[in-house]
Amino acid sequence: MIDETVAEIEEMQTHSSSAVAVKAARALTELTDREFPTVEEYLRTLERNSRALRRANRSHAPLYTTQRDIVDTVKIADPDDVATAKELTAEAIEKVASSIEAAKDRAAAKAAPVLAGDDVLLTHDFSTTVLAAIDDAVADGATFEVYVTESRPRYHGRKMARKLAERDAIDVTMAVDAAAGYYLSECDRVVVGIDCIVEDTLYNRIGTYPLAVAAAHEDVPMTAVGGDSKFVDGGFVFENEFRSPSEVLREPTDEFAIGNPAYDATPIELLDTVITDTEIEEF
Repeated sequence: MIDETVAEIEEMQTHSSSAVAVKAARALTELTDREFPTVEEYLRTLERNSRALRRANRSHAPLYTTQRDIVDTVKIADPDDVATAKELTAEAIEKVASSIEAAKDRAAAKAAPVLAGDDVLLTHDFSTTVLAAIDDAVADGATFEVYVTESRPRYHGRKMARKLAERDAIDVTMAVDAAAGYYLSECDRVVVGIDCIVEDTLYNRIGTYPLAVAAAHEDVPMTAVGGDSKFVDGGFVFENEFRSPSEVLREPTDEFAIGNPAYDATPIELLDTVITDTEIEEF
């Protein structure tokens, strides 16, 4: 389960950083079913597997923080036997998973009234928190027209478009990333998720920064929504991931280089609001 989860994270089969953190946390439950001769051996194995999960995507702050929380909780408790260590691990896993899900729900609830005041939205990539916020707004009676950029080259936006299209109250148009500027003049708001925010910079799926620049130029407010765990003030250093060139061009070439960064950096001053489970911050 752990090896499979590492592979899924590396291949971006799980899209949202919140979902990645929960999936990685639950993957550690595999260790509670194994036999270990000593507590020391169990703790070494826990640390080693947690490190492998963290390395699977060095850009996800929630993945880093939740894995550290689980391991630190067990180590600090200094269990006397393997059974107790396993119990502590299971409890820590459930605590961080529940915390992430609850924070996502609270952030979505805070964002819903903000989105409900708009008729036409544009969103980029796939975010479970953005999806939940739109669902909350729809549950309160809102209807939307939503433009979704497909988020090349991994096309996570296609999943977002399909999910939104299942809602009767939402009319969906999916567009290529480069068409975002064309449709912005029709939009009341841009809303995106948050991979992480470090100091004054939003790190999110590639394409977020040019979208923010275009939205600012067109005077279309842009909102980022995510749990408080997406804010990092120490211990975590964002590392961009450079994906395989084959995601961009299937045919190999030696004639030119292919750049495929997974994330870009957006100064939060370009945003109108950042909404978390604890506050709405305006810029």
